[in-house]
Amino acid sequence: MPAVPNLRTNVLLHDEETRGHVSVTEIVVPPHTTGPPLHTHDFDEAFYLLEGELIFQVEDELATKGAGELSFAPRKVAHTLANHGDAPARYLLVCTPAGFERHWARVAAEAAGVEPPQWACSRSPRSRSSARRSRLGCEARAPV
Repeated sequence: MPAVPNLRTNVLLHDEETRGHVSVTEIVVPPHTTGPPLHTHDFDEAFYLLEGELIFQVEDELATKGAGELSFAPRKVAHTLANHGDAPARYLLVCTPAGFERHWARVAAEAAGVEPPQWACSRSPRSRSSARRSRLGCEARAPV
């Protein structure tokens, strides 16, 4: 999944802290950001909006969510999000099982011009135990 310019991320809970069960990452999406292409993962994602508004597409369904609302993308289901508003949108991304937070930690480090934390550079125990893992654990899909 390509990094979005000016995207801010902060990993709050990573796989080594939860024995690979869950991760939590805070993400701030700038205004007028199209987001990633429609894609799938082999893990579940829950998006809890803290501020602003995001448009989610999960399969063929579009939904606009604001602060205090949740969107869920089950594993292997095509999804994307976008911020079409004039204000940043801030949300918590909860992934289960964990592992994808390593990507977000590397994005944050690159944006800050620093080295990522050591745990973000190693392969997660989950990816070591399964041959199906792609580089970031996601697969791009054609738009619906």
